[in-house]
Amino acid sequence: MTFARRVVAEGLGTALLLAAVVGSGIMGERLAGGNVAIALLANSIATGGVLMALILTFGPISGAHFNPAVTLADASQGGVPWNEVPAYVSAQVVGAFAGVAAAHLMFGEPVYSASLHERAGSAQAFSEFVATFGLLAVIWGCARLRSSAVPFAVSGYIVGAYWFTASTSFANPAVTLARAATNTFAGIRPADAPLFILAQLAGAFAATVIFRWLIPSLPTTASSVVVPHDGIEGEQK
Repeated sequence: MTFARRVVAEGLGTALLLAAVVGSGIMGERLAGGNVAIALLANSIATGGVLMALILTFGPISGAHFNPAVTLADASQGGVPWNEVPAYVSAQVVGAFAGVAAAHLMFGEPVYSASLHERAGSAQAFSEFVATFGLLAVIWGCARLRSSAVPFAVSGYIVGAYWFTASTSFANPAVTLARAATNTFAGIRPADAPLFILAQLAGAFAATVIFRWLIPSLPTTASSVVVPHDGIEGEQK
């Protein structure tokens, strides 16, 4: 695939992911009658289902990162060339904000609104470290040992991580930035976002280092980190 197609795929995929995250959060909260557990259940299931579909759809084109932490981890292992990382990350961030805007427009909300949802403190930050460490562990482990299972493993992990982390598992710097622009169920206060992002990058780095040691034969191109490229030999994420 050409570089331009891969970048556009990253932007589109991230936009649809954020539309799912924010839109399902709004729908869940409106229908749950004040029951936060039901709203979170709806939000997590919808996010996991859409994420699986998006990975299967865009994986053969770009690798379906949708996440700057994944892109940086991939580049550190010789996958995406470093000179392509800025375009990937930019597409992910722009796509994330576009997805938030789309969700807001679908539900009659302002296009953007600064979130008032407090997610502060060391427990929340550590949750993001754990969430992102686990995400990269699933990606690296499955990519080397059972690549065809990656879309399902990643989606299943995200659904579970919504529930076992205090932060509800953002695990994605682009998602974190965009969710600061939605004052809805899925939001995060802009002031809380920087610590989340630092924790996410630290978790991704730690998982990459550990799995490089655990599985020394990780693919140097990392082209199967998110989804196997059936019949597309040498395709780079």
